Amino acid sequence: MPIFEYKAYAAGGSIQKGVIDADTSREARTRLRKDNLLVKEIRELSGARNSAKPGKGSKRSWLQQRLRERQRSSGPSARNLDVLTAATRQMGTLLGSGIPLTETLKAMIEQAESRSVETMFREIRESVNQGTGLAEALSAHPYMFSELYVNMVRAGEATGNVDVVLRRLADYLQGQRTLRRKVVAALTYPALMIGIGMIVVSILMAVVVPKITTMLADMNQTLPAPTRILIIISDLFKNWWWAGLLAIAAVSTVFERIYRRSDKGRLWIDRTLLRLPILGDLLRKQAIARFTRTLATLLQSGVPAVQSLEITKTVVGNRVIADATDHIRQRILEGTDIATPLKATGVFPAVVGYMVNVGEQSGELEQMLDRIAGAYDEEIDIMTERLTSVLEPIMIVFLAVVVGYIVISIVLPILQIGQIGK
Repeated sequence: MPIFEYKAYAAGGSIQKGVIDADTSREARTRLRKDNLLVKEIRELSGARNSAKPGKGSKRSWLQQRLRERQRSSGPSARNLDVLTAATRQMGTLLGSGIPLTETLKAMIEQAESRSVETMFREIRESVNQGTGLAEALSAHPYMFSELYVNMVRAGEATGNVDVVLRRLADYLQGQRTLRRKVVAALTYPALMIGIGMIVVSILMAVVVPKITTMLADMNQTLPAPTRILIIISDLFKNWWWAGLLAIAAVSTVFERIYRRSDKGRLWIDRTLLRLPILGDLLRKQAIARFTRTLATLLQSGVPAVQSLEITKTVVGNRVIADATDHIRQRILEGTDIATPLKATGVFPAVVGYMVNVGEQSGELEQMLDRIAGAYDEEIDIMTERLTSVLEPIMIVFLAVVVGYIVISIVLPILQIGQIGK
């Protein structure tokens, strides 16, 4: 069933916008008229979307395709993750209450807070009404529903526990949101300090310092070495600032291309990040927490171990951990357990391998993985606090040294002139 976007006059003359699904535009107009809406404009959305193909004269559709490809590779954005978590919990609650799937999707359409989300759920409901499974309908929107999400729903459909799987997915997504916010919070303060410091120093070097040093140079006095160095740096800031911006843009572009398109380059970058003091430990703990929680959630939902590891590899967020995960999957295909190759990778701490081994022997692997994830979540809390407490004084001292050097370089010739005057 096509989906139409409309603009209509509501009671009182105000204009209302929205989307509606109907067989024809005439049927859509009739249904809107019953809701006391007089249609001003109406156009079909789904047909336009399907017919848009990148090519000559269609730059916009090409950009949209590139954006969707990037979204598929990186998963839901932070905003989409918030929307997805709330929607998943609502669907799980409604289905658990005995409400049919089509009515549940209708409720999601009515509760949607944005046009794009409403349109998405309308398309999903239409696919379900045509006999498509929920997992298959969700897979048509990979920028919102990841492979992990779709496979868990598919496992829930196979076992008849879609509501349970959705609630478990909501808990998992909530945990991912919390984990992401912890790491972002730990890195926001130092990034903010660096940004503000660079702005302040750039203003001093490009505007304030040249005026003062010009005045000092006009006095025909021999300037101290720190002042001469400061003048050279100031001239570089003033005359070559554009070269600095181009260099930063070039390095960023090269870095992104290497990270996204080169397997060896991404592996080298991720391995280097894990070796960094403090930050590397935080990133490793984050990746291990995501690995254990994702694997536990998939196994609890009935997804086979080999497929669970294949999906987990795509969400750990670090190529080193992803390669280790793929090694474990290959060894399982050869008939071994999970703990043995996990220990052999050398990527995971020994305690993780030990706890996984205990979980396999006791038949409580999923619960043990959950406990590992919980323990690492607590360690991440401690690490974020430690990182903030360590970086804060370092950044303050660094900025104090930079500003102090500028002040000393300006004050020294003034003091020198005063001594000559005496």
